[in-house]
Amino acid sequence: MNNKDQIKLAEAAYKLKGSPMFKVLARANELERQGKKIIHFEIGDTDFAPPGHIIEAAVSALRSGETHYVNSLGILPLREAICEATEKELGFKPTIGQVVIAPAKAFIYFLTRCLVNPGEEVIVPDPGFASYYSVFDFIGAKWANIPLLEKNEFRMNPADVRKSITDKTRLIIINSPNNPTGMVMTKEEIMAIGEIAKEKGVYLLTDETYGKMTYDYPHYSPSVIDQCRERTIILNSFSKVYAMAGFRLGWAIMPEAIAEKIGLMIQTVFSAVPPFIQYAGIAALIGDQSQIKAMLAEYKKRRDAIVAGLNSLPGVSCVIPQGAFYAFPNITGTGLTSEEFAEFALENAGLTVLSGTNFGQYGQGYARFSYATSIDNINKAVERLNEALKNK
Repeated sequence: MNNKDQIKLAEAAYKLKGSPMFKVLARANELERQGKKIIHFEIGDTDFAPPGHIIEAAVSALRSGETHYVNSLGILPLREAICEATEKELGFKPTIGQVVIAPAKAFIYFLTRCLVNPGEEVIVPDPGFASYYSVFDFIGAKWANIPLLEKNEFRMNPADVRKSITDKTRLIIINSPNNPTGMVMTKEEIMAIGEIAKEKGVYLLTDETYGKMTYDYPHYSPSVIDQCRERTIILNSFSKVYAMAGFRLGWAIMPEAIAEKIGLMIQTVFSAVPPFIQYAGIAALIGDQSQIKAMLAEYKKRRDAIVAGLNSLPGVSCVIPQGAFYAFPNITGTGLTSEEFAEFALENAGLTVLSGTNFGQYGQGYARFSYATSIDNINKAVERLNEALKNK
């Protein structure tokens, strides 16, 4: 028996699953070390660099000594900037006490831990962000997965949400634009779920990480119903739209009583987000947005290229995603399961994609492609995959 077998851990530790995209990335990196040319579609990290003024803000803050402990809820100038941006984009201005700064992923754990007891229930989209499920497993929460169906363009159906609510439901999570499907919910759907949460007296977490990344339809938020003062919580991130994934910077807007508890969790776990990182966030929000607009225009071109390419492949079809930078093609016509397709793409075409089942049981029959890469890479990948499928 080796040392690993002898170590006894808490039961919760054995429920940890982590993020599937990082496991695929690690395998791809190993193949690259062996000399294989891999085209990456597995991870939602753009090939763009953050705009220069964001980098300069972080560097300037470092040089000016912004390297010490700060308020666990976040520095005041960033929280003020978020209040101003929220008023501009959503039409209401939260109080400073409603705004908390932390890595966006951390909020998923912190909020669920503060709002849901072991054995209580969370309503979540399926397919949905893999970290949701990992958090629920770890803390012992149950979940009711709402199927996002291709025939409904992968949008969450409010009627399905209503049917899934029980006396144990504590939290509803919505994510529009959605990871992994790229779907964007309609205003009517968003508001209907907001009203259901109000009627049933349950919390509503609206994950708006990709809220600024829509191409054909505008983004709507259910937070306008209660202005995040009663039950609605906005989760947002600098990682995607500002190309700041490595900064690990996000924010949430929530009722002040919840914010107070989240602040205590931050104090307990990591004290605070480094202040020089937060100053970069201020620059992102209030600085020149022209590069952001240019990136979004390029993402739309990439979306169009990958959807056309995927639809040209034998056995593959893809609806047009309306937001984020993910395509979620139906691969059932290839005769492969989602897991087999991801393995086939890596071994036979040198592409890293994610099995749809990494995002829930309703992901079977699909695969996720992140098109946060160049059109040249997209075209090469389509050629490789087309050749591989024809020779299967």
